[in-house]
Amino acid sequence: MLAGLTHQDFAKCVRQKCQVHQGPISLEMELIECRKLGPLGREESKREPFALLFRGPQAPVLSQRMYRMEFQELGTLEIFIVPVGPDGSGMQYEAIFT
Repeated sequence: MLAGLTHQDFAKCVRQKCQVHQGPISLEMELIECRKLGPLGREESKREPFALLFRGPQAPVLSQRMYRMEFQELGTLEIFIVPVGPDGSGMQYEAIFT
């Protein structure tokens, strides 16, 4: 399912909350940005590369790895996120799709 999703699918979810599950802990994140990356030199890619930026709470800070994320529109997806640092409202995480 994840392989077939595109920038347009996630763009509809910007400013929406999703649930992120880390073992017994569940926390809420907001998808704050969905941006196109342009070609990355990979002609075999079947979709245009894009990045997602999420904002979660200041703590706990999630480590870089796959998480089960539940979206209202897209359902449950396993997404690899990387912490990129705090902003004024929480911790930001990024996911890159190629």
